[in-house]
Amino acid sequence: MAQSTETTDWVSRFADEVIEESEHRAPGKPVVVASGLSPSGPIHLGNLREVMTPHLVADEIRRRGHQVRHLISWDDYDRYRKVPNGVAGVDESWAEHIGKPLTSVPAPTGSTHPNWAEHFKAAMTDSLAELGVEFDGISQTAQYTSGVYREQILHAMKHRGDIDAVLAQYRTKPKAAAKKSQKPVDDAELEAAEGSGAAAEDDGSSSAGYFPYKPYCGQCEKDLTTVTAYDDDTTELSYTCDACGFSETVALSEFNRGKLVWKVDWPMRWAYEGVVFEPSGVDHSSPGSSFQVGGQIVGIFGGKRPIGPMYAFVGISGMAKMSSSRGGVPTPADALKIMEPQLLRWLYARRKPNQSFKIAFDQEIQRLYDEWDKLDAKVADGTALPADVAAHSRAVRTAGGELPRTPLPLPYRTLASVADITAGHEDQALRILSELDPEKPLASLDEARPRYDKAEAWINTHVPADQRTIVRDEPDVDLLKSLDEPSQRSLRLLLDGLAEQWSLDGLTHLVYGVPKVQAGFSADATPKELPPEIKTAQRSFFALLYHLLVGRDTGPRLPTLLLAVGQDRVRALLGE
Repeated sequence: MAQSTETTDWVSRFADEVIEESEHRAPGKPVVVASGLSPSGPIHLGNLREVMTPHLVADEIRRRGHQVRHLISWDDYDRYRKVPNGVAGVDESWAEHIGKPLTSVPAPTGSTHPNWAEHFKAAMTDSLAELGVEFDGISQTAQYTSGVYREQILHAMKHRGDIDAVLAQYRTKPKAAAKKSQKPVDDAELEAAEGSGAAAEDDGSSSAGYFPYKPYCGQCEKDLTTVTAYDDDTTELSYTCDACGFSETVALSEFNRGKLVWKVDWPMRWAYEGVVFEPSGVDHSSPGSSFQVGGQIVGIFGGKRPIGPMYAFVGISGMAKMSSSRGGVPTPADALKIMEPQLLRWLYARRKPNQSFKIAFDQEIQRLYDEWDKLDAKVADGTALPADVAAHSRAVRTAGGELPRTPLPLPYRTLASVADITAGHEDQALRILSELDPEKPLASLDEARPRYDKAEAWINTHVPADQRTIVRDEPDVDLLKSLDEPSQRSLRLLLDGLAEQWSLDGLTHLVYGVPKVQAGFSADATPKELPPEIKTAQRSFFALLYHLLVGRDTGPRLPTLLLAVGQDRVRALLGE
């Protein structure tokens, strides 16, 4: 049995509560936690919080030796609502499918998957496997079309008056509600709510009365239908299609081509599956929203609302909020191309669900990796704080074991610099990386993988071309001729120390030490022992080296750059 992390971080506190509640509701049965994902387009990093929050809690429960099921309901029987922006192989012709179930919409051109929903589910499933997320997937298309929910549907229709009475308490127009609250609602927030599944769908009201069930049309397959009559005794249901004019009467006790409206469907599933824990986004958690209303409707199905924390939005670098209806919003697969699973897990584990955070696709990723590596070292030597140890543990392993790790995790910023400078030449990259620490030379690039591959992908896909590093082919003769005597002396001090200091640590000591020595101090002098002008002298010296090596004021860290360029070429470019 895997050991618990034995801490009081947010995951442990929820695990305590969920285990206690599960024993109260269903003694001796597996604990059930749930997530819901709508494959209406690329499933983005904000949606990942819908999965990671219950995953982390479920994993803690497993670590304590309890049986637990993490259900992911694929809401693939939801209606196709709009053509998402920025999806390869998709154009405006897909608009003709709006209103059909997601599983009845063609996949993007060139996809190997049978339909729209399966195409986007597959990418998310692959990412979850890489992240170590264990789950039981449930296709709502399969559930509804096979008649699994028949009893629940008939029960909902029989008690439609009770459901309508609950919903009537909350019916307001979204714009009016936003105005009344005096809270500004920006486009991203509205789009996030719209892209979150069926949060904005109608609740079953019509001029013919209230019906919590919506058929898909027998002719055009769309849900632009209106139920006109229903007989509780015979279960005969009549509907008309507003899109194509088709109408029919069916026996609901035998009919499987439709679904409960969202605000009834969700609580029905809580009761049916016995869900004890399921988080929800802020769009589902406001007064009158799906989660709040569902808490009352679930009792009609003989169930209880799950423990459900609200989770905050996840941002991407400078973006305030994410929405799957925006083109180009990063997905978990995009993140996993540039960062190891442990780092991505850590970002979700270290913040409480109601705390927002950002995932870096810009230069900030280097700082995040530095922070992660420092934590890794503190955990290894026993100096990390308990909450940090817990977050680290949840990042690097699950109840099933350790996630695969990079054997020799060199600093991400160093790997990125090397990948930048070498531009895909692996033999050159190996030469540089093997010289970082002469006492422990890298024998193969595989020892630095997958971190090296992630850093290389970041350089190639997220660093603008004008920020890439191109080493000079020839010395800048004019600049070298124009240098004054102190500048020439600084270059001589550097060149004289190259051979002896040819390692990452040695070169770091050398490039920072040259201005100290020129000013009459020891190369080993600490900042406290030096006047402030030494920092100015160091910046000027660094700028000179960058101009001579890469023709710019800045670039990768100089020790890494020097190693990458190689001793002979450095000497040539610095005028030796």
